[in-house]
Amino acid sequence: MLVILVITSIDSCKHKKENTAVQNEKTATKILNEIIASVKEPQFKNEVFNILDYGAIADGKTLNTKAIENAIQKCAKNGGGVVVIPNGKFLTGPIHLESNVNLHLEEGAEVLFSTNPNDYYPLVHTSFEGIELLNYSPLIYAYQKNNIAITGKGILNGQANETNWWPWKGSTSEGHSYGYIEGKPSQKDSLNLPTLMHMGQNEIPLEQRTFGKGHYLRPNFIEPFECTNVLIKDVTIINAPFWIIHPIKCNSVIVDNVSITSHGPNNDGCDPEYSKNVIIKNCTFNTGDDCIAIKAGRDAEGRKVGIKSENIVVQNCKMIDGHGGVVIGSEMSAGVQNVFVENCIMDSPNLERAIRIKTNTRRGGTVDGVYVKNLKVGEVKEALLKINLKYSIYDNQEGDFIPKVKNIFLEDVTVKNSGKYVILADGLENSIIENIEFKNVSVDTVQNDFSLKHVSKVLFIDTYINKRKLTNNPN
Repeated sequence: MLVILVITSIDSCKHKKENTAVQNEKTATKILNEIIASVKEPQFKNEVFNILDYGAIADGKTLNTKAIENAIQKCAKNGGGVVVIPNGKFLTGPIHLESNVNLHLEEGAEVLFSTNPNDYYPLVHTSFEGIELLNYSPLIYAYQKNNIAITGKGILNGQANETNWWPWKGSTSEGHSYGYIEGKPSQKDSLNLPTLMHMGQNEIPLEQRTFGKGHYLRPNFIEPFECTNVLIKDVTIINAPFWIIHPIKCNSVIVDNVSITSHGPNNDGCDPEYSKNVIIKNCTFNTGDDCIAIKAGRDAEGRKVGIKSENIVVQNCKMIDGHGGVVIGSEMSAGVQNVFVENCIMDSPNLERAIRIKTNTRRGGTVDGVYVKNLKVGEVKEALLKINLKYSIYDNQEGDFIPKVKNIFLEDVTVKNSGKYVILADGLENSIIENIEFKNVSVDTVQNDFSLKHVSKVLFIDTYINKRKLTNNPN
């Protein structure tokens, strides 16, 4: 059944739509090739610094924070190189990277991160849900560094579960407790996340945004902050406290052949924020939240920072469980531009949407240019494409900042089961979602074709839904 609730226009001019499709493809290909050519893997000196030589003990019990720090500092002072974590289990607190250092985990190495919040002091300049603050150090952190890497076949284990970190989330609307017990403290208490949101909205200086102990805001797992030339390659990441890979205000980032399995609250796989020229390729995401979520700051703070996330490339990735495969928002107030998703597989009864954009009139922000090509979807719960300009999970999320979403292209897409909808798009009367194009898209099974509210310029080219070819005149 085709459901068009409120739709501004569907373009039915064959000549126009074919010319538009060709022009869009040429422009997208040119931009994509330029991004890929501009982002190169950082290179490192061959000198090796083994953490065992600095006192590390592989018993899974001894805290090796200082030994790892000493190896990294020695490496950096010698002009860089490779800090090796060998076969064995190494317990540690936070790891802080320096410029020109490659943290390399040999096959059989497992880094176990402490679950004691006190080990993540001193507090550092970091971010929580799109708002900057002084908080627990991320598990792996780099601040204003250049030419850094995390590589190797080892495992990074955050050790988060229902007994630590995850219960701080508090109760959830999805009905998961994650170990939270009603009446216990959580991030939702008034002095915690609500206070941070107030500070961000009212431009309270960073030095006054001191959280940490007693505020229950979980640390990010891997966070390069204002870094350039970043590589994360081949590692396996499990059991994260919060967001997993979070490049913020970075330029030239590669995430390659990383495997992520973590089903805790807010366990997004990779969240580029205020970042440019990011390539995420050959990765597997099996997460408790969005597999990839592209961010650009929350509300007033995002608008003040004003750095778009742009030139984000996702290639040859596999998405299993998650709220969405590739998602933009909801923290996207500074805007997102030029997102490319190619040659990916998304398939799980626990994957809710394939491509998703979420914002509201408190966030604002513009999304311009999302190009999806050669996507294979097995099963999703809700929709192949979901766009929501009224997204809300906290209290009142309405404001005077009108979001804009335009130029969303899906080409060469096959879907076995799209769940409830192919496209579920909810725009605003004063902000029409503009220019959605499907070319060579085939959906075998779906309950309803579309639910479109305040959407303009939808083009279908060689698109089949429930074995029926679509035209651009649904009536």
